[in-house]
Amino acid sequence: MSRLGNLGARLYRGEVGYDFIGKRKIWYGVSVLITITAIVSLAVSGLNMGIEFKGGAVFTTPKTSVSVAEAEDLATEASGHQAIVQRLGNGGMRIQITEVDTAKSDEIKAKLSEDLSVPSEKIAADLVGPSWGEQIANKAWTGLGVFMVLVVIYLAIAFEWRMAIAALIALIHDITITVGVYALVGFEVTPGTVIGLLTILGYSLYDTVVVFDSLKEGTKGITKQTRWTYSDVANRSINSTLVRSINTTVVALLPVAGLLFIGGGVLGAGMLNDISLALFVGLAAGAYSSIFIATPLVADLKEHDPQMKALKKRVLAKRAAAAAKGEATEAEQAEQGDQGQDPEDAAPAGAVVGQRQQPPRGHGRTQGRR
Repeated sequence: MSRLGNLGARLYRGEVGYDFIGKRKIWYGVSVLITITAIVSLAVSGLNMGIEFKGGAVFTTPKTSVSVAEAEDLATEASGHQAIVQRLGNGGMRIQITEVDTAKSDEIKAKLSEDLSVPSEKIAADLVGPSWGEQIANKAWTGLGVFMVLVVIYLAIAFEWRMAIAALIALIHDITITVGVYALVGFEVTPGTVIGLLTILGYSLYDTVVVFDSLKEGTKGITKQTRWTYSDVANRSINSTLVRSINTTVVALLPVAGLLFIGGGVLGAGMLNDISLALFVGLAAGAYSSIFIATPLVADLKEHDPQMKALKKRVLAKRAAAAAKGEATEAEQAEQGDQGQDPEDAAPAGAVVGQRQQPPRGHGRTQGRR
């Protein structure tokens, strides 16, 4: 068995583990700090909305020897707005310029034809209205709302309402962090980004439900025993599924990282960044929230239940009694050890211990003359 597999088996059996529940306030603080940073970035920088949301023009040119950087400078100068240029497979270019109307589009097309040394009739110009992006955004928000409601209802029925609330908070946490990263790095928000945001909710919920299912199984009949509190079982549930969550997340992140860093970064396929960044950040945030946010929140909410309070009181009382009994046993053993000590070791110096040595005697009567 591999080291990771051996660790997973030991975590599952409870032989080793990290105290996630006991240190939950630390991770709550980390999450609050990250969330505040994301919200501040969103408020200060805002989102770089794509042409589908702002409206504008898309120009497609035939093959040209002009570099992408030069084309961006020429298109920005011709339009007065920041242009996004992508090299196409046939050697041509796709130039996006936001907030451009029909009249301005004709002027930009003529200027690009002159600067790129390309006939004007070979440059295709398409206008994109902002209403299309707004429709997509509105449908996405509607879908997100329906998804959240269905998740809460399902988890409340399949598990309990506390788990539904914790899962909802974790999902909001993941979306906020992902959107904040887009605001922080300035990546363009396109319909692909919206699709990515909706996709990560499923991954995040999957990791959370895996832990919840383990917690549900572990807490059956919990009030009939006095060994574990609810938080103890919750902590063990996280540890028992920890390696599985890590493996699932790493396997999902590897292809997404390839799209983001190789496809979008090295190969320059910028359109891949639209969805890959949302997936990459969302998957990482989802794995984090399922371990450090969702289950600890369930434990916090559950410990306020009267039955769990009574159970915790009984468990702590039993542990205190066992600790006191253990101390008494140790003291008694120490006392017995002192009493049963070797007399020669306990006797003061110079004292005679045990039977006094007798002088040697002969066998039978005393020797002498007959």
